[in-house]
Amino acid sequence: MSVPYGRYEEAFKAIHSALSSLLTAPPGKKITRLEFTYNADKDVATIVAKQDTETLFTLTFVYNVDKDIESITRSEL
Repeated sequence: MSVPYGRYEEAFKAIHSALSSLLTAPPGKKITRLEFTYNADKDVATIVAKQDTETLFTLTFVYNVDKDIESITRSEL
């Protein structure tokens, strides 16, 4: 989805919608903890979703040369 520059409310809604589907816990599970790692540029590299100590899934962020998020990939164990 492309949102024109300066239309922050639309951009935040688009990001929220996309992340909501990525951040859904697997059936029968509940996210109780989020852990973050950062790359050398201090950007978020991964978000690990956990139920207590059990890892449910990991989101991995990829950035382009302008430091904009290019993709977010969900990996499950």
